[in-house]
Amino acid sequence: MSTAHPTAIITGGTGGMGLATAGLMGHDHRIVLADLDRTRLDDAVRELAMAGVEAIGVVCDITDKASVEQLFQRAESEGSHVRAVVHAAGISPHMGTAERIARINATGTVNIARAFLARAADGDALVNVASTAGHSIPRILVPLRAFRLAEQRPDDFEKAIVSRARVVGRKLKPGLAYAISKNFVHWYSRFLAAGFGERGARVVSVSPGSFDTAMGRLEENHGAGELVKSAAIKRFGRPEEVAAVLAFCASEAPGYLTGVDILVDGGTKAGKELGTRGRRQAR
Repeated sequence: MSTAHPTAIITGGTGGMGLATAGLMGHDHRIVLADLDRTRLDDAVRELAMAGVEAIGVVCDITDKASVEQLFQRAESEGSHVRAVVHAAGISPHMGTAERIARINATGTVNIARAFLARAADGDALVNVASTAGHSIPRILVPLRAFRLAEQRPDDFEKAIVSRARVVGRKLKPGLAYAISKNFVHWYSRFLAAGFGERGARVVSVSPGSFDTAMGRLEENHGAGELVKSAAIKRFGRPEEVAAVLAFCASEAPGYLTGVDILVDGGTKAGKELGTRGRRQAR
């Protein structure tokens, strides 16, 4: 693979959002897709090749620090600097237990971020994919004190998320663990901003709403479909629409954008908070 371009790592790169982002970023970056499934990686690399994007696929378990370090080393192996990471890997409430959600969505994000921060340089960018669910959780349910344990005591950190998720009962527990894990991604992206800034680099989170991806459709009858009814744009988003935001945030263009979350939800939050009142006032 040519080393003319800097490298972009995209975790969860075989999913709808990750693959669409790879297609956009692949025009001026070497693309390294990360996923647990070799077959899915091979299929994604072939699909990108048909679109004129050169990519490689690396099997990576984001919950394993050694596996994450190997991912970065593989990405750097041909002498190209890793300039951007779009961290799209994660699971939804119907893809695992609360324990698994905490480990993958929260601790996995820490592992990716720490590995990138150790080698980040001027102009680099980390984009963490969060979720609108992270905005919907009542503050009283957020174990904020436990968030500070994430880097040094990950087991205790994960246990705190799971423990807090129990308050809603067994059936709803994975959903609350998911919302907490994504609220953590918001918090952690803000927390990391100063450290990345010292290296001239940036970090943001992006929170998609209801999107037409395999994961999004899995949740269609478990809340995602209902959210669309409150949205200003009453449809599921298309993967390429959020990919455009992810790719822009990961580019060098928004050089002063860091430490914030960007909500890409078709106006769902606005609709839930202000939609009805706004329509009444307009009359």
